[in-house]
Amino acid sequence: MDKKLLDLLKDEKEYLLEHECKTIPKKNLHLPGPDFIDRVVTNTDRKPAVQKNLQAIFDHGRLGGTGYLSLLPVDQGIEHSAGASFAPNPIYFDPENIVKLAIEGGCNAVASTLGVLGSVSKKYAHKIPFLVKLNHNELLSYPNDYDQILFSSVDQAFNLGAAAVGATIYYGSKESNRQIQEIARAFEYAHELGMVTVLWAYLRNMEFKRDKDYHKSADLTGQANHLAATIEADIVKQKQPENNGGYNAIDFGKTHRKVYEELTSDHPIDLTRYQVANCYMGRVGLINSGGASGDNDMQQVIRTAIINKRAGGMGLITGRKSFQKPMKDGIKILNAIQDVYKSDEITVA
Repeated sequence: MDKKLLDLLKDEKEYLLEHECKTIPKKNLHLPGPDFIDRVVTNTDRKPAVQKNLQAIFDHGRLGGTGYLSLLPVDQGIEHSAGASFAPNPIYFDPENIVKLAIEGGCNAVASTLGVLGSVSKKYAHKIPFLVKLNHNELLSYPNDYDQILFSSVDQAFNLGAAAVGATIYYGSKESNRQIQEIARAFEYAHELGMVTVLWAYLRNMEFKRDKDYHKSADLTGQANHLAATIEADIVKQKQPENNGGYNAIDFGKTHRKVYEELTSDHPIDLTRYQVANCYMGRVGLINSGGASGDNDMQQVIRTAIINKRAGGMGLITGRKSFQKPMKDGIKILNAIQDVYKSDEITVA
């Protein structure tokens, strides 16, 4: 790992790299590794075709053979509007450049919409694993009601050669019951066809914002992860936790004092480990999201990757921090993330 990149952590360098997790011990986790399919996935009810596609994703890109994942997601043209997403770098209005960035950036797979991946599938579906996002929150309705609705089908993803499908559920929203049933059926069918399933397990409820934004609390996001694993997501995408105690602050649902006294601490690695624990102790891979682009993107992605890896997570899925820049700079961001997971010096806490 490039020392200059680690030096970007500044005062947090020792705090993150030397932390010892004393909450949930790493020996209890099913950690990522080159043998993850043989060690973990073969014990499940997944068909051989699902295992084959998951192995193809694990084997692709700069992290091929490590058991870790670096994914490029570009569904923001719908989720955040095309103008807001692509105006900083208009070349990405063209779907081919999205796929090129994923390939040149050494990613394991590229995740995007049916339209984006379908428009270039014959040229690229055999060159990098495709992940088709099935549902979206469209932002043109006024007022927007923040609902994830199906834009495409599992059959369409299969027919264009996708290795995987993805979807979002807004847990905590008034629409979540419908979304859970809808996506559970879609994931069941995707597994029947041999495709991998990836869930964006996000929280969405204005009541979750109190003295802090508990959409990013370890306890609430952890439960969202557990629900995602329940509908047989193979990989869970989750925002990295920034706080804890959402259940207690909002005063609803059920929790236990040991969640806060023994299973977590204030350290970000321990908070993220609680997310991993809710992914069946790592039997389902946890990938954290990269978030919006800003002034310190390189520092932020390295920090997020180190926390995820040391917590026992499986990787990062980073979009805006990479595609809202010139392609060469986006590639540097993606490669820096991958260097964290390739480094033997950065170990599970």
